[in-house]
Amino acid sequence: MILDPVTLRYAEALWALAERTGRLERVRGDVARLGSALPQGALEPGIEREKRRDLVLAALGSADEYVTNLVRMLFERRREEVLRGLAAAFHRLELASRNTVEGRVESARALGADVLASLAQSIGSVLGKQVVLENRVLPELLGGTRVIVANRMIDYSVAGRLEGLRRAMLEAPVGASR
Repeated sequence: MILDPVTLRYAEALWALAERTGRLERVRGDVARLGSALPQGALEPGIEREKRRDLVLAALGSADEYVTNLVRMLFERRREEVLRGLAAAFHRLELASRNTVEGRVESARALGADVLASLAQSIGSVLGKQVVLENRVLPELLGGTRVIVANRMIDYSVAGRLEGLRRAMLEAPVGASR
């Protein structure tokens, strides 16, 4: 998921405050709960802002004061859209705190756990991080794999190679015919 810089900035501020005061575990749980229980219509502009804020706060229930204050502040500053990506931003911060990144291996057929572990080890040694990979099967790749980790893509799929060949042929100069 692509996270906007504003969401990341708010998430980092909340993370740092919670960590500094020893409340990180509770705040992390509340943010995760907020991400999975965001009420339908709570961020839709057709409903009055105060009513939307109250919907979100009601869904949170007895959340940590830091989280409820952040929700109130986001609505006051008309930045409630940050709530959509807050849980994902917190998850990314949690991974970063453990020097870990998540990635995806796309392949034409399912890969075994040993292959995924080997790929994760190889990529992790290059990135200097622990890599957690999930496998997504995409039959349209025809064969090979495409690995997406830490904003990087390594495409060794047949479909990717064919696309590269197509682009090279389109860009190749055409010789003068006689």
